[in-house]
Amino acid sequence: MISADNTAELLITPPLENGDRLTRTEFERRYHAMPHLKKAELIEGVVYVASPVRAKTHGKPHSRIMTWLGTYETATPGVETLDNTTVLLDADNEPQPDALLRIEQGGQSRITEDDYVEGAPELIVEIAASSASYDLHEKLKVYRRNQVQEYLVWRVYDRQFDWFRLNQGEYLQLAPNSYDVICSHVFPGLWLAKSALLSGDLAQVLATLQQGLSTPEHQSFVDKLSSEHQN
Repeated sequence: MISADNTAELLITPPLENGDRLTRTEFERRYHAMPHLKKAELIEGVVYVASPVRAKTHGKPHSRIMTWLGTYETATPGVETLDNTTVLLDADNEPQPDALLRIEQGGQSRITEDDYVEGAPELIVEIAASSASYDLHEKLKVYRRNQVQEYLVWRVYDRQFDWFRLNQGEYLQLAPNSYDVICSHVFPGLWLAKSALLSGDLAQVLATLQQGLSTPEHQSFVDKLSSEHQN
């Protein structure tokens, strides 16, 4: 329920509208005045307000990604998975990625006093409709410029999954290995069975992830994170 105070603020604060060109400060002011609004983003100074979320073409893929990343987090103390969290990137960009994975100590981002992510998480995932989505255009450029190390886009209608890795300022698309598995370069042990994910076989996705979690590389990463936390 919107309180009387919030109603009064809405009367003097214009609502966020798709296509508005705002500073980040003004974007945040309007967003805070609309507590009923679940998702809005500022990308290159332009406002994008999310449409209602469909069950099978967004909700279900999103759920599978969160299960996959959450399982990795459980086995990897020192990393953090976040769902639909605002990220303060720069003066013109305040996205709200579908999912992200960050290194808690010694990573690229931090949690601010008012509980937002500031700086580029190491890995971001977006659920997109198709290659025409702004996730593969404007957002990709923003994430690349701000040094998001790995950017994953699930194109639901295209039945494709893109995994980009930052290399010398450019995103290179990672290809699956001979077992049709994509392996993270930033998060050792984060393995994805691409075809299983696209076909809805979550059990196989998690089984493949478990193989990655059993590797010496993952254990070395866990040991490194533990050492950094102690320091």
